[in-house]
Amino acid sequence: MAANKRDYYEVLGVSRNATDDEVKKTFRQLAKKFHPDTNKEQGAEARFIEINEAYEVLSDPQKRAAYDRYGHAGVGAGAGGGAGFGTDFGNFSSINDLFETFFAGSSGTQRRSGPQRGADLRYELTITFEEAVFGCQKEIELPRWETCANCRGNGAQPGTSTARCTSCQGTGEIRKVQQSIFGQFVNVTMCERCRGEGRVITTPCEKCRGQGRVRNNRRVVVNIPAGVDDGINVRVTGEGEVSARGGTPGNLYVVLTVKPHQYFKRQGNDILYELPISFTQAALGDEVEVPTVDGKSTMLKIPAGTQSSRSFRLKGMGVPVVHSSARGDQHVVVKVVTPTSLSAEQKRLLEEFARLENEQNEHNGKNPFRDSFEKIKDVFQ
Repeated sequence: MAANKRDYYEVLGVSRNATDDEVKKTFRQLAKKFHPDTNKEQGAEARFIEINEAYEVLSDPQKRAAYDRYGHAGVGAGAGGGAGFGTDFGNFSSINDLFETFFAGSSGTQRRSGPQRGADLRYELTITFEEAVFGCQKEIELPRWETCANCRGNGAQPGTSTARCTSCQGTGEIRKVQQSIFGQFVNVTMCERCRGEGRVITTPCEKCRGQGRVRNNRRVVVNIPAGVDDGINVRVTGEGEVSARGGTPGNLYVVLTVKPHQYFKRQGNDILYELPISFTQAALGDEVEVPTVDGKSTMLKIPAGTQSSRSFRLKGMGVPVVHSSARGDQHVVVKVVTPTSLSAEQKRLLEEFARLENEQNEHNGKNPFRDSFEKIKDVFQ
């Protein structure tokens, strides 16, 4: 079961040394984005459950410590598991695994720490509305720990050798006998002197002083896929920090902030555009030019008698779906603008229009103003 689970830190997109506030802030952003009540996309509910499970573990200091040490087995079958003295032993392949969880080691078992995975990095990047829609490449510069080129990460000065650790006799572990209600067990811990490597550096590297890594400013090219939205994390695998004495580098997580557009608004994969038209265009109809997010324009036919707030759809002219050839639509919402100043001739023509409209209504036995007044009067009687 644990083999099929994603790393909880990867689920939330935070580094392994993230603070409680960072974990909480990221969780709130993701929970809001993938909540089934607001996100109807396929897979959103499963993603929401996964996010909650990860947060339940990483927000609890004891569960997080157990997870950092034993992975998913350390927190039981899920977020509510825990590595305590429960009755559910389904995640342990043997009684030795169970005892190792309880006593931080098992009889006759040697576990060397080896190189640890490097820390993940987080970088906040602001992009334009158009860059989010169509994707882009961004070059960023960030400080990080990198493998020392002088010693190639082993921490020893080139030309010198390491010596066997005298504290652990080269095993990398300190073994202590411990009595418990189950009998006698051997508690195995990492050797502090050699940090579990079994060997110590006699002549540290003059460049990194034995750490095996140095602090550098690195330029990284980040590929932003088309269709991303505000708050999305873009993962760049292997561009995080390296750990001391080698090990797999962590990942870089680029958190995107999208600048709002002056005219366009985004709603999922659709784009909304408000088109102002005049009273005469709405009444008589017209063909108008409408801008699109592609930077081009298209002609839109406004039928006669169009009412304010009517929406017209431009199919396939919205936001691309991430990692897909599909694309949303652009919705053009018309807004009839009432003129605020009229010339004498315009005013005369409108008055003539109003007179003719009233005559027509009277001729047809209709008076919308009188009908509305009668309805209001009936309500108050």
